[in-house]
Amino acid sequence: MCTRTEIVRQFYDQADEDSRLRRSRHGQLECAVTLHYIHRFLSPGARVLEVGAGTGRYSIALAKEGMDVTAVELVESHLDVLRQNSRGLDRLQAFQGDATDLSRFADASFDGTLVLGPLYHLYEEADVHRAIDEAIRVTRKGGTLLFAFISVFGIMYANYLTGNWAAGQEENFTADYRVRHFKEQLFTGYDVPDFERLFEGKPVQWITTTGTDGMLESVEDRPDFTIPDADFPAFVDWYLAFSEKRELLGATNHLLYICRKL
Repeated sequence: MCTRTEIVRQFYDQADEDSRLRRSRHGQLECAVTLHYIHRFLSPGARVLEVGAGTGRYSIALAKEGMDVTAVELVESHLDVLRQNSRGLDRLQAFQGDATDLSRFADASFDGTLVLGPLYHLYEEADVHRAIDEAIRVTRKGGTLLFAFISVFGIMYANYLTGNWAAGQEENFTADYRVRHFKEQLFTGYDVPDFERLFEGKPVQWITTTGTDGMLESVEDRPDFTIPDADFPAFVDWYLAFSEKRELLGATNHLLYICRKL
């Protein structure tokens, strides 16, 4: 049986992750909103750790803006692209590693820590807490942490309204409608309050929970869907005005849990 790491690597070795945040409107919105919140809390000169950096879309952008960025990525093929794309950037260094073990870094090493993907793929509760605790440990007191996660309802809307609802329901929910988490699931989703409860008792103060891509992924494949380039900036501004509304969070696909280390 494949390990969690092998499953994740096999998936991403076949996926075009490098263009994911550019090739679709929902990816573009996710990127724009995520950068908006990063910029709200981190400034040029900040020491930033990105865990699960992928091919470096955020790490490279932040390093170009003057932040001192350290990127950690599990998938070697992603790391190869990240290093190629960041060649000549003195403010960025990259390492291969897993979110559950950041032991190469000392306590309180970073002003801000971004965990923008690993929690999509962690299923065992102990691993989820290890990843959260490690991110908190390496962040200084008063520093900001951003954790990306996926709404289980967003997963259902985006992937299972094409004639395969029953299969999606069986994969993501138990018979009594409790959310399921298991290794072969690849992407695991949360009920928003359940994700927020993971941080109870930890040395952090919740700032906000926000959506990053709304329901775009669930409607973007419609033949009549379009947001012209001229309209997209206005759409992003409109979305940001409402992205933290509690009544909308379950319907979005990707979200951010943002907190400050105490």
